[in-house]
Amino acid sequence: MDDLLHLGDEWAPLFKLLGDPTRLKLLLAMHYRGPAEATVSELAELTGIKTATASAALKNMEAAGVISPVRDGREVRHRLVDDRIHELLHHLGGGHAH
Repeated sequence: MDDLLHLGDEWAPLFKLLGDPTRLKLLLAMHYRGPAEATVSELAELTGIKTATASAALKNMEAAGVISPVRDGREVRHRLVDDRIHELLHHLGGGHAH
């Protein structure tokens, strides 16, 4: 039973993060693109979310360790780095572009 309780403690923050439609749309967009990283403006355009809203959501997901920023010159690209979220998005029906 302790293992189940630990599992609940481990997954609850991730489900809270995924429970927000903005964050879920951004994660699905990153997942769809595959390993390619995307800028906040690219993700905002793909999802129809305002850039400022997308930026705030990405910072929240970065703090949670779900995504990682990668500096590319002047741009910052974001990529999904949490394998648990990756697998879960597959179960939800989120595919890849390639």
